[in-house]
Amino acid sequence: MQAIIDWLLEGDPAIRWQTQRDLLDASPRRWRAEQSRTATSGWCAQYLAKQDHSGGWGGGLYSPKWTSATYTLLELHHLGLPRDNAAARRGVSLLIAGMLGGDDEAAFARALKREDLCIVGMELELAAYFGQMPRRSNSTIDRRVDPLVGRLLETQMPDGGWNCRLGRDKHVVHSSLHTTLNVLEGLRTAVECGLRRQRAEVEAAEARAREFLLAHRFYRSHRTGEIINPVFTRLSYPHRWHYDVLRGLDYFQRADAERDPRAQDAITLLESKRLADGTWPVQQRHSGLRYFDMEKIGKPSRWNTLRALRVLRWWGRGA
Repeated sequence: MQAIIDWLLEGDPAIRWQTQRDLLDASPRRWRAEQSRTATSGWCAQYLAKQDHSGGWGGGLYSPKWTSATYTLLELHHLGLPRDNAAARRGVSLLIAGMLGGDDEAAFARALKREDLCIVGMELELAAYFGQMPRRSNSTIDRRVDPLVGRLLETQMPDGGWNCRLGRDKHVVHSSLHTTLNVLEGLRTAVECGLRRQRAEVEAAEARAREFLLAHRFYRSHRTGEIINPVFTRLSYPHRWHYDVLRGLDYFQRADAERDPRAQDAITLLESKRLADGTWPVQQRHSGLRYFDMEKIGKPSRWNTLRALRVLRWWGRGA
């Protein structure tokens, strides 16, 4: 195990600081010092160098995938770029204004009703993380957090999840694993970043959505027990908008959810993916444009190893 930890600590600053926090229980002072280095070196710095003069990335707000402002900013969050980074805050302001109407409240309300729920979850994640919620600065970013949360709460389906086709397809009666994880990550980020209003409602919604995932054993039909889609069983990073078992489990450990026996199937699957050297690989890459590859497909992945180890650590605490 120590050899794997050492290998993780030899990686990018984004890997190092999360290893210190999640696997080594380092003091906040120590891991935050490492986190601060993400802005000036490694993967975050490479993404920041691609920012254009407008404050965006890739020539678009949501497309092209995966070089647009939305997906670049999501990666900067996942990598752990500090919340107060000025370049990222500028990018999120541009994104929220461009996709949801800026300071025009009527235009914002109309745009929010039309927005794909996956994207609403992403917008909430970015607005909450790169906003200044604890201080309530009244910036455009901060003022959009509560209505984004409200939209997600009002669109939760009876089975506990969300589906991006809701409102566009009258035949939608079942939630999507993809949409549900995008929404859950947005809601969890809002809670972690200091959400006050609607917090109890958000945590109750998260619990219902976790029940939806557990009913599906993270990747199986709740009716037949068959694998819903083989793609869900293959580990990826970056995951973009796509769902997979590791992404679902990583949300559970992040929320410190109860260790429910219905998760054992997914845990066993995750353990089966471990290589002989104790690491986990990248098994798939979602096609599209990208600025660079963090890791090589089929090779040991620091990202997937870090995430798998913190999931197993969470699971073991419930034994």
